[in-house]
Amino acid sequence: MLAPPFDTDQHALFLDFDGTLVGIAPHPSDIVRPVGMPQMLHQLQQLLGGAVAIVTGRSISDIDHFLAPTELAVAGEQGAQRRDSLGHWHHTPTAWTAAQHASQYAYMLRAAQLLEAQHPALWCEPKSLGFTLHYRSASALGPTCWDALSPLLAHTPACTLIRGQYGIELRPSAAGKGAAVRSFMQEAAFAGRMPVFVGDDAADEDGFEAAQQAGGYGIKVGSGDSVARYRANGPLDVHTWLQGLLPSSMAMAT
Repeated sequence: MLAPPFDTDQHALFLDFDGTLVGIAPHPSDIVRPVGMPQMLHQLQQLLGGAVAIVTGRSISDIDHFLAPTELAVAGEQGAQRRDSLGHWHHTPTAWTAAQHASQYAYMLRAAQLLEAQHPALWCEPKSLGFTLHYRSASALGPTCWDALSPLLAHTPACTLIRGQYGIELRPSAAGKGAAVRSFMQEAAFAGRMPVFVGDDAADEDGFEAAQQAGGYGIKVGSGDSVARYRANGPLDVHTWLQGLLPSSMAMAT
């Protein structure tokens, strides 16, 4: 990994979770948390004055479980839910919860669950305002899932589909990782800093764009085309880089 410039007094840090901080597992609950990761993130949070956030497709409660006892600012479910650095919760615009938009989500969810019933290797994970159709155990089914679901977007303008490496995610069109970054950057802990976004798949691309438009940069983890200006090979690269941001006295304590 070509280490990009990072100033703990000037930058803010936004981190995806799966594929970035942890490796991809056959099932999301099976991920292995690297030793010392919660402590390292807590130290970075202190060093950057609170300007560290997880931006993920997972729920906030899921992230809290894996990072306990550390509690960070988090944008969960692709930005549909967000907890700021002061612990206050924010949700995507209430228009999503109106009856017509809720019916669009239900329509897409039924289609995903039908695919799940047809292909036992798939797993549809409903979320509060969307879902993920996982094909981690059957990557060959990815095109089948996309071809079945993407045409339905013509009938569901309140929904957006994202095709990741190991699943298809549906989120409210008003949400997204880029929107989450822009919202965080308006808050005291992040304001005036330059955002750095680290992520690994298509869902992270608008996070990279938001960071770079605000004077920061993106770090793409893994292969594939990306707008990010820097690249890391995998989560081990990311952890090595993050550890390198800590003063030696902190790094020795992790």
